[in-house]
Amino acid sequence: MKIEKKAIEKTVEAKTRRVSVGRRLSAEVSKAVNAALDKKALDVVVLDLRKTPAFTDFFVLCSGANPRQVKAIADAVEEALRAAKVRPAHVEGYDRAEWVLMDFFTFIVHVFTPQTRDFYSLERLWGDAERIEVSDTPAGRKADKS
Repeated sequence: MKIEKKAIEKTVEAKTRRVSVGRRLSAEVSKAVNAALDKKALDVVVLDLRKTPAFTDFFVLCSGANPRQVKAIADAVEEALRAAKVRPAHVEGYDRAEWVLMDFFTFIVHVFTPQTRDFYSLERLWGDAERIEVSDTPAGRKADKS
């Protein structure tokens, strides 16, 4: 019984975090984040660049364990946004799938392999930006019962 109660609390907490993050982001950025999480993206972070001298409002940063997952995440983001009639102006790196960059004008989605993300360290490079942590448990998906 206690284990089940803890699992429910974790699920509610994850949903609450996702909702509060979503309120601070545009609908398109939230759709991109959710699509990445649905493909089990790792270390999902949103950088709010609006108070920096940047060329876009947000960076969505996430990692896939390998090039195949990087492509799956990028495909899911593009598909989710296409359903909302939003298309990227430019996509780079899809063929190599070490770092896929998807430019949607007001936000840019970066999908990395872990090694490439560590090497380029965009979080450090854009250290002045507000960092918005995102739960790795998508809304609606139950947390583990352990």
